[in-house]
Amino acid sequence: MTSQHEWRALAMLFLKLGFTAFGGPAAHIAMMHDEVVKRRRWMTDEEFLDLLGATNLIPGPNSTEMAIHIGYRRLGWLGLLTSGLCFIVPAMLMVLGFAWAYVRFGARPEAAGLLYGVKPVMMAVILQALWLLGRKALHTPGLALVAAGAVAASVLAGMNEVAVLAFGGVLVLGVRTLSRGAVRMWSLVAMLGALPLPVRDEAVGVPFSLARLFWVFLKIGSVLYGSGYVLLAFLHGDFVERFGWLTDQQLLDAIAIGQLTPGPVFTTATFIGYLLGGVVGALVATAGIFLPSFIFVALSGPFVPRLRRSAAASAFLDGVNAAALGLMAVVTWTLARSSLVDAPTFLLGSVSLVLLMRFRVNTTWLIVGGALCGLWLA
Repeated sequence: MTSQHEWRALAMLFLKLGFTAFGGPAAHIAMMHDEVVKRRRWMTDEEFLDLLGATNLIPGPNSTEMAIHIGYRRLGWLGLLTSGLCFIVPAMLMVLGFAWAYVRFGARPEAAGLLYGVKPVMMAVILQALWLLGRKALHTPGLALVAAGAVAASVLAGMNEVAVLAFGGVLVLGVRTLSRGAVRMWSLVAMLGALPLPVRDEAVGVPFSLARLFWVFLKIGSVLYGSGYVLLAFLHGDFVERFGWLTDQQLLDAIAIGQLTPGPVFTTATFIGYLLGGVVGALVATAGIFLPSFIFVALSGPFVPRLRRSAAASAFLDGVNAAALGLMAVVTWTLARSSLVDAPTFLLGSVSLVLLMRFRVNTTWLIVGGALCGLWLA
């Protein structure tokens, strides 16, 4: 039977992350790795990477699904619900507060000084995670080449993230299969079967309703891969072009608030829901966009340990993990160019990286310190 102490520890961890996890999915996953693998030792680096690889193969917000996976691995169904809700609800409540202020006062909240100091700290957290995970995932020259190929495919060829991950897995699977003279393709077929089919919404210019609001966000949560910029494209197509429920400016404000607050960027749905339908609309939109993540993790979670025991699936996951780290490196470079913009931010990021790598300072305290430095410098 699950002890109350274990449940409370899981809930408190993801509540803390829900209130402090700034910086987007890459930073969230880095913070989870620090808390779950390094500090609490709830799982090994290999187990964490397997969950990360499985998460990258299903649609939805990666960091939220990673939180749900960790909870499921820790405490089963109770952990699945606890970790997911504790990670989502704090961000949802903060976005709800911003949305109320936005509607009441007609102005977007500004936190330039806060973000000025927090962003360099998050860069240090991401770099630490890249280094630690890279040492485990890229344990052969071939896997390092797969990661480098993922970088090239993303930057030079502009290849879709899902295609990069799939090709990385297939490449490693193919090489190991040829070297062993055996063919086991069932696990590859099962994984590729998780790729989403396009869903086309037939409605054009329909009146607003809570039922349609829920359906649209459920659809987005079920098929969306990629970053917050991909989310922007989906939201613009539905809410601005098809339905005419939002203006371009309102949509950009919603995306900005989703990125400004800690926790999942998908809480942008909370902001849009509040603009369109008040508190009830915010709850409906939030439930719609996050519900598929719980379902996908519940369906895929039990198979992750079995997949690792299969030689073919193990090879495929190794390739996916290597490609995922390559994509994470691309995201890190992109974020670094907008985060380390001058001497103070570069110094703040460098000091944070030393404190993390050498002295293992808790990331939460570093974020608080970075925010205070940012406010002071601004």
